[in-house]
Amino acid sequence: MEPKAHHLVIGLFTVAVFAAALLFALWLGKSNTDRDWAWYEIGFDYAVSGLSKGNPVQYSGVGIGEVVDLYLDPENPSHVRALVRVYDDVNIRENSRVSLVLANITGSMSVRFQGGTLDSPVLEGPRDDPPLIMAEPSAFTSILDNGEALMSKADRLLTNANALFSEQNSDNLTVILANTRAATEALLAHRGELEQLMERMNDASVRAAQAAAKVDRFADNADRFLQNEGQETFAALNTAIASIQATATRIDLLTANNEGALNEGLRGLGELSPALRELRSTLRNLNHFTRRLEDNPSSTIWGRETMQEAPQ
Repeated sequence: MEPKAHHLVIGLFTVAVFAAALLFALWLGKSNTDRDWAWYEIGFDYAVSGLSKGNPVQYSGVGIGEVVDLYLDPENPSHVRALVRVYDDVNIRENSRVSLVLANITGSMSVRFQGGTLDSPVLEGPRDDPPLIMAEPSAFTSILDNGEALMSKADRLLTNANALFSEQNSDNLTVILANTRAATEALLAHRGELEQLMERMNDASVRAAQAAAKVDRFADNADRFLQNEGQETFAALNTAIASIQATATRIDLLTANNEGALNEGLRGLGELSPALRELRSTLRNLNHFTRRLEDNPSSTIWGRETMQEAPQ
């Protein structure tokens, strides 16, 4: 009889626990049914992978409701609409923002409200006409949307890497490394000459710097000269040029006014040319007579030889 009594007690305990759990579930369902809700329609213009019916709705990380339904926008099937209900005592305002967040590591998503200021009006959420709130794309959803493109790019990158390290390219790389090593050894073998060349280049750079400094000083001196003495010189030169121009103008005017007299004077000089030739001939004869007189005065004065005209 004792084993049967134990089984009877265990059975009664199991039935009592099941009944208590059933009553708790009925009470919880009744409390949810009796609670007042506010209804909102959330619009997504991107994929909502991981969001499903019954997923939680949060406000700043605190659960305030759940997703009731998901469906496509009849006017634009690329957009998704989610019907959510939240506690009616939670004030969803017009400037509140909505986005998707990762709920757990399994990839499940939840709807999150955030923001909203006290000066913004409260959105009423009737069941028959819920207001539409457009969701903002989050960084995580952007990563998910671009995951396929990223994987494709990663695959192309790996393919290109495999092509880069092909057997032919590996051989070419080996040749390049060998040539680089040979060039390095050659440079090391002529290290002394390279050092001398570097020293010469250093000396040349120093001389170039000194020459540049001298040119700079010359330019400074030239600039100071042009700013000081040069201005006076240019002023004097301008004055001299102006005086020369005035003199040239006066000469031109004088020549124009006395053009007739100058022409007559030039013709007079042309008529003097025969007289000048006769005068030169007479001077030559006189010079010849003087030399003869010095050489033989008596013969010249008393001799019978007549003075001949010197050939012209």
